[in-house]
This record gives sequence, C-alpha cells and structure tokens, in this order.
Amino acid sequence: MALKATIYKAQLAIADMDRSVYADHNVIIARHPSEADERMMIRLLAFALNVPGDDKKGKLEFAKDLWDVDEAALWHKDYTDQIVHWIDVGQPDDKRLMKAAGRAERVTAYSFSSSTAVWWKGIETKLTRASNLVVWQIEAAQSQALARLAERSMQLQVTVQDGTVWMSTTADSVEITPKRLTAGD
Repeated sequence: MALKATIYKAQLAIADMDRSVYADHNVIIARHPSEADERMMIRLLAFALNVPGDDKKGKLEFAKDLWDVDEAALWHKDYTDQIVHWIDVGQPDDKRLMKAAGRAERVTAYSFSSSTAVWWKGIETKLTRASNLVVWQIEAAQSQALARLAERSMQLQVTVQDGTVWMSTTADSVEITPKRLTAGD
C-alpha cells in the first residue's frame, strides 16, 4: 500500500519590500511521505520569495517533484502552459538543472544542506551555459530553525527587506539571509 501525502495549510501574509509585492496567500502543501519539515518549509519560503505580484502571466504553484521527476518543486506556468519559472529545492544534479534551463525562462534552486558547498563545487562549472539559472544557499542553521515553524495549519508573516527574510508566527520568528551562488540574471 502506497503512503499518502500529508496536507499542510499555510496562510502567508507577504510584505516583500525588495520586489514591491504585498499580498496574502492561502496555500495547500501536499507533503510527500519522505519529505522532512525542513524541505517543506524551504518550498514555502521559495513560494514567498517568488510569487508574482499579480496573476496576469499565470500563477506560481507547488508541483510534484518528489512524485514526478519531470516536475519542479514549484513552477510558474503561463496560461499557455509554458514554464515561466522552474524552482527546485535541495541539491539537484547538473543534468536536471540544465534540462530545466532548457524548458523554462528562469530557473532557481534553493540549497539548504550543510553540504551545499561540496555539492556546488561539484556542479558549478557544468552550469555555466545556463544563463537563466540562479542558485541560492540557505544556511543549514536557518533552514533548521525554519523547520521548527512547521505545523499542519500555519499563519506566517513573511517580510523581505534588503535581501533578508523574516518568517514569523505569533510565537516565533526566523531570520533567513539567502546567499547567491551564481552570477545569473
């Protein structure tokens, strides 16, 4: 018998001063049985950092990357089903990122493991042709603190200013400073 996804719900109040995006979003996250709180919360962070200010060119959605290797963790598709933005989390291999770079206008990856430096050193030179790829590192201590905010039903305030993100509940707050590893767009 196959294990089923666990459903999480999050109310996000986003105030992204860097992109001038201010909006509330109710999102439903299907958490794969093998997915840890840390990875799920990085997906939620990626959503908050990349959700467009409006849906004139389509919507950013959670995809089925752990169920289907041909899908991203999140993607923004336009109304013709073309991939505008492919977002991966974790440490995808160079072949996956290059394939995504060929399918989407933009590709973003968020790595959050303490082994990010080793992973990045091993694939960095293989990605130089992908000018539409941006890779970010979330420090492991920050992603682990973010994981502690995970609940089946969450109300989160997300504030972004000068490249720093604060994710807060009524009881706790986590400061996250993503570090850009690529020189892409």
